[in-house]
Order: sequence, then C-alpha cells, then structure tokens
Amino acid sequence: MIEVFVAIGSNLADPLGQARRAIAALATLPESELLQTSHLYGSRPMGPADQPDYVNAVAHLATRLSPLALLDELQRIEQAQGRVRKDERWGPRTLDLDLLLYGDEVIRHERLTVPHYGMKEREFVLLPLAEIAPSLVLPCGTPLTELVARCPRNGLAILAGAAGE
Repeated sequence: MIEVFVAIGSNLADPLGQARRAIAALATLPESELLQTSHLYGSRPMGPADQPDYVNAVAHLATRLSPLALLDELQRIEQAQGRVRKDERWGPRTLDLDLLLYGDEVIRHERLTVPHYGMKEREFVLLPLAEIAPSLVLPCGTPLTELVARCPRNGLAILAGAAGE
C-alpha cells in the first residue's frame, strides 16, 4: 500500500457538509483505507475575492490504486457532489479534491502533477497536512516543518473536527 495525502476544499452548497461527505466517500474508496483526517479549517479564497470562504482539510490514506486510478476516483467523488469543471481557475466550487502526495513519487503527467504544484505555499494545505503528518518530508527533501514555519496563516482557523466534533 502507498501512503497518499488528499486536499479537500469547498465553498459552495454547504461547504462543511461537502467536506464531511467527501471524507466519508474517501473512506469507501476501493483498495484503500482512510488513515486520518485533519480538522476542518476555514480559509479565505484564492483568486477572486467575491466568493465565499472555503472549508479545507487534508486526508491521509493508504491505497493500492495507481495514481491515475486514484485521480479518477477523486474526480468521481467531486462529480457526485455536484462539481462542475470550468475554465475559471480558483473560482467557487462545491468540492475540490487534490492529490497532494503519492508516496515519495514525483509524477508529471498531462492529467496529474504530484507533488501538487501549489502545496508548498498554501496555508490551507500546509497546516492541515502538518496536523496529521508533522514529521513528513516531501519528495524533494524539504521537511514539512520548514514550509509551515515560513507560511503566513492568512486568517486560517479551525472550524470543526472532520466528523463534526
């Protein structure tokens, strides 16, 4: 089994509920096991400011799925929860599931880039990731703690536990 990390984000159609339903769906992925999930965090939107704040989390899974098969499953979950892909980057969405890390692999494919291209600068990825994997070292050799130490918080705040605590 390969350990993977998936970022979860939503700012439309009950974002807290969207994130919780996504976590429940991740727990049912074939050939996979949900190991841990961060708290749910509130964050300001990237890109256009005229959209609602986001709910974000990171899930840690173990899987036998290939990277592209896992991507297909993540996109299936997004679609099931009302995601409509648009050309607009960083716009509002019901659900966004991003494969951040797939073991120590570096993947450059037309459909998938791992590690995720923006994860090193995004507080809404780094802090939830550090919550569940504080000793993580990225495939490039950079300790997660270094990235977290220099990342501004930008108002990121814990909203709730993944299961509603």
